[in-house]
Amino acid sequence: MRFDYLILGGGSAGAVLAARLSEDAAVTVCLVEAGREARDIFVRAPALVAAMVAGRPPIHNWALRTTPQPGLHGRRGFQPRGRGLGGSSAINAMLYARGQPEDYDGWAEAGAEGWDWETVKPWFLASERNARGASDWHGTAGPLQVGDQRRPRAISRAFIEACGAVQCPPNEDFNGPRQEGAGLYQVTQFWDGPRKGERCSAAAAYLHPVMDRPNLTVLTRARAEKIEIAEGRATGAIVRQGRKRMKIEAAREVIVSAGAFGSPQLLMLSGIGPEDHLREVGIEPRLDLPGVGANLQDHLDYVISYTSPRRDVVGLNPRGLLRLARAAGAWRKHGEGLFASPMAEGGAFLRSDPSLTRPDLQIHFVVGIVDQHMRKPHLADGWSAHICPLRPQSRGTLRLASSDPRAAPLIDPEYLSDPRDAELLLKGARLLDQIAEAEPLRPWRGRRFYPHDGTDEGLMADIRARADTIYHPVGTCAMGQGDMSVVDPQLRVRGIDGLRVVDASVMPRLISGNTNAPTIMIAERAAAFIREDQSTRSVG
Repeated sequence: MRFDYLILGGGSAGAVLAARLSEDAAVTVCLVEAGREARDIFVRAPALVAAMVAGRPPIHNWALRTTPQPGLHGRRGFQPRGRGLGGSSAINAMLYARGQPEDYDGWAEAGAEGWDWETVKPWFLASERNARGASDWHGTAGPLQVGDQRRPRAISRAFIEACGAVQCPPNEDFNGPRQEGAGLYQVTQFWDGPRKGERCSAAAAYLHPVMDRPNLTVLTRARAEKIEIAEGRATGAIVRQGRKRMKIEAAREVIVSAGAFGSPQLLMLSGIGPEDHLREVGIEPRLDLPGVGANLQDHLDYVISYTSPRRDVVGLNPRGLLRLARAAGAWRKHGEGLFASPMAEGGAFLRSDPSLTRPDLQIHFVVGIVDQHMRKPHLADGWSAHICPLRPQSRGTLRLASSDPRAAPLIDPEYLSDPRDAELLLKGARLLDQIAEAEPLRPWRGRRFYPHDGTDEGLMADIRARADTIYHPVGTCAMGQGDMSVVDPQLRVRGIDGLRVVDASVMPRLISGNTNAPTIMIAERAAAFIREDQSTRSVG
């Protein structure tokens, strides 16, 4: 098989690229995705995120693990990542957050020319169809439906009031003129049309509506094993689909969009990466590119949970399950209610110190008990609050376990390896305790899980015993201009023609918030780069 463009990975970025590039009827596009189409009820119903994230069984989830983390008492962390069209946008909490303008200005200052806030902002707006209408901060012409939660729980509004205990003011729009404050997240959820109330993953927004285009081929349950390179140019890939192993050729470009873990893994399997490591696992190096798999960054998250004497939250007991069943009926009829909830309804961006100029902490407030990514269920009704440092200093790596494409990679985020991260998370945990104990949450506050002795030592011990990812790994194929950059600011892999990486792995630094919206923005820009490059070649 031969196509103009071959996209390896059908996650948030890959779905956007396939849809945008195939708009040109004169080109052919092939998208290869290891998972399924992800159109089932688990994806469509927002509340069922809990069933997918846990990875037991692994529904649309790679359910990866980290290497033992010295900063977390030697524990192996859990890393849920989406497997299926839409990638992690098919299994996340649908929260739409862009980060802070300073994040993107920092990218540009670090060598990612053209990725400053004023340049990327229009691409955010171009991607979204926001229920709030067009403004300086929101777009209405894009495929991605972004809306307000229609019926959030009363406890989520109480949480917003409780944030006043730490001088965190209310904020009605985290993607508006100011990020700081407490409020309800906007969500990537259909708010208009027959699918109202369903998850609007990147695949549901961009890809599913156009899969009948004659110039677009989508292969699901197909895994890319190796990129083919000839005379310094990417020419295609070896793909396995079931028992069939085939070569797919790309006349113009191969685009790797397998995510912060999958993209560096595929590059290294193809001989592109740190030379010494490749030789260690028996792979002949094609290009010594030391930045591949380096610079791994993630938001480390600490959770506190309480039982609730009130029943207007989520519980896995018989009464709670009956409420969920009834809510499922309301969701099917009207697209609202508990089944339409992202569960992480409320949130906050706050400063650990008043002298700071912008928030350095984020809170996710969940209307159910979350323990070990829902892998340790509790029968009680309850709620949880999560906090994470927004711009961690710790840097980790991704490496190959072997030359077998089916082997999971070695994921080592090196959580808390920089003591500044531990200090900030400790401050954040103290602030979280104040919010949880504030008067507005008193009617819902029952027994606390995992209490500590109140000392810094006791709290830090609890952090190291229980903290884990909040699902935002980035940076392993970072863009820039230095020796450790993997792609240039147009996302072309350095040293190999006809090859790009387009997904969260290209972020040189982790942004101050959830990473799905920026990943979609990156893919929108990449599609424009690709079209511009092809136009230039045609004119030449």
